[in-house]
Amino acid sequence: MAVRLSHPDSGSVRMTDPNTLPLDSETLLAGVRCWVETESPTFDAAAVNRMMDVAARDLALLGARIERIPGRMGFGDCVRARFPQAALGGGADRPGVLLLSHLDTVHPLGTGGASGPLAFRREGSGAEERAYGPGICDMKGGAFLSIAAVGAILAAGATTRLPVTVLLTSDEEVGSPSTRDLIEAEARRHEVVLIPEPARSDGGVVWGRYAIARFALEAVGRPSHAGARPAEGRSAIREMAHQVLAIEAMSGEDATTSVGVIQGGAWVNCVPTVCRAESLSMAKRQRDLDALIARMLALKPKTSDIRLTVRLTCTRPVWEPDDAVRALHAKAEAVARAIGLGPLPASSAGGGSDGNFTGAMGIPTLDGLGVLGGGIHTTEEHLLVSSLVPRARLLAGLLMAL
Repeated sequence: MAVRLSHPDSGSVRMTDPNTLPLDSETLLAGVRCWVETESPTFDAAAVNRMMDVAARDLALLGARIERIPGRMGFGDCVRARFPQAALGGGADRPGVLLLSHLDTVHPLGTGGASGPLAFRREGSGAEERAYGPGICDMKGGAFLSIAAVGAILAAGATTRLPVTVLLTSDEEVGSPSTRDLIEAEARRHEVVLIPEPARSDGGVVWGRYAIARFALEAVGRPSHAGARPAEGRSAIREMAHQVLAIEAMSGEDATTSVGVIQGGAWVNCVPTVCRAESLSMAKRQRDLDALIARMLALKPKTSDIRLTVRLTCTRPVWEPDDAVRALHAKAEAVARAIGLGPLPASSAGGGSDGNFTGAMGIPTLDGLGVLGGGIHTTEEHLLVSSLVPRARLLAGLLMAL
């Protein structure tokens, strides 16, 4: 049964009970599967663009006006979709709701192929049934649900007070170096940002994120024959091994740092001249991250005749909840209770997302609105099939309630 909510600036809005929206798990999972099987690792711009093609078509079928934003820095394109329908805020050129998602994944091409280690499959039954695939939880499942939620609102003849925009980006998994300016510019034009990153394990949402920094390290030594004249060389790999231990020893309760990529050497019979590594640091407070950045940039070589460089490649600012975020969460929790999800816990989280940017800008942002699942960034990544319909109802109900 539809109810009417009065808004001082928009007359009346038809808000349908989210429980009656035309949503079913099999249809949703079929859509998610299509997205998951269109693999899109961040560093393969052509693959990411194929995924953007699929998403753009799904949005166009809902009547959205599609804009393709060319990629830069070697990354894929982005897609921005606006809905001109009167049902969705009238398509007015005024601040509205930004549904912000990324479609890049950490999984290399072939991970989800027919014989790949993370080929789409379903296991289990009932509330514990799982669907597996690359990026299915982080975050293609939630990204697809956000679009399905808009489609359900339109199909039900309901409306939203605020205009709705969808922004799909291409490089979140590597810190959004090429899209941060686009994200921030788009967010400034909106009242609210909703991000369907994976839900917390308890079904809760995210209203803050820790600060993050990424670094690129390079050690340059001196070559020599590893068998005949090893003492004449200076091993860049050996130097980087010292640095890895020093970096990981910086971790503490309030800040962590780790090395996740290391590459060096060309021939086993040559003392390696060059070794490169990438490091990630995370802190609950900005001042702790700033102190960690200073320590990283002050690293010195342990070995004579070795050149070591440490470069800060990108950062995500700390995002902490304020009164506006708490009010936004209260609306989401009211929707959650109305659809039978009960309480909707909220917490700050590590891991980082593009919510770091929008939240730190002071724009009310709610993250973690996506699917429930686990195994993120592994070959066991999955979502819970039973979470698809409730989380789509949550997103749709929140869009109508704002």
